[in-house]
Amino acid sequence: MFDFADFKESPLMLTMAAVIIGFVVIESLFFLIKAWKRGKEIGMSTDALKNAVVSSALFSVAPAISILATVVVLASSLGIVLPWIRLSVVGNLLYETTAAETMLDVLGSNINTEVTKEADFAAIAWVMTTGICFGLVLVTVLGKFIIKKINKVATKSQKSSNIADVISASAFIGIISAFVAQSINGKSSDGSSDAGFMSIVTLISAIVIYLVFETLCQKLKLQKLELFATPLSIFGAMAIAVLLNMWLPETVTSFTWWG
Repeated sequence: MFDFADFKESPLMLTMAAVIIGFVVIESLFFLIKAWKRGKEIGMSTDALKNAVVSSALFSVAPAISILATVVVLASSLGIVLPWIRLSVVGNLLYETTAAETMLDVLGSNINTEVTKEADFAAIAWVMTTGICFGLVLVTVLGKFIIKKINKVATKSQKSSNIADVISASAFIGIISAFVAQSINGKSSDGSSDAGFMSIVTLISAIVIYLVFETLCQKLKLQKLELFATPLSIFGAMAIAVLLNMWLPETVTSFTWWG
């Protein structure tokens, strides 16, 4: 699984991963125990606490699948260990891939090409790690102020009651649009491109799978399973891409807009 001759999966990197992930696990157990004790103090029954723990564990499966998908996506370029570390602490599919692809583009590469230079790997790791820190700092400093202002505007009238949802959805759509544009255009700074037949087919496949799963959940009244729509669409689109690469001629699967 790990190639110790590769600096991306060296014993040092694995040791760092073990320490960081171990800390996250211990921290989670610490707060779980504290929450259980606090629940007992305020009079919650053991059955209620068990149900809360089981429900939380079940609903963490879908995000965990998304995290696994992100590790798989980034592994071809950065190896397994760095994405594993990043996504075990803080981060998500959109941020991690955006940060990595941005730096790879600056270096004249792309997310499907293996990073072979230690300096390039270090630069990408710094960008991915430093970028997410600003969010933590800004939330700590400005979080209450921003929420207060949004709530103030949202409660002025019935018409503007959903403005917070609109702002959040707009930001999300903007990020998704950047990914869609990259799949359609995809020309990097060195003139190379992966945008072509496979990128468009994979994009469309993910959209179709998501819409089908979402529709089924609504018609069958399985709203709790909607959390799995995103990870299933990711893995489904990846599976379709693999099958097409196996079945179709290379001239078709390797076709790109920019030659």
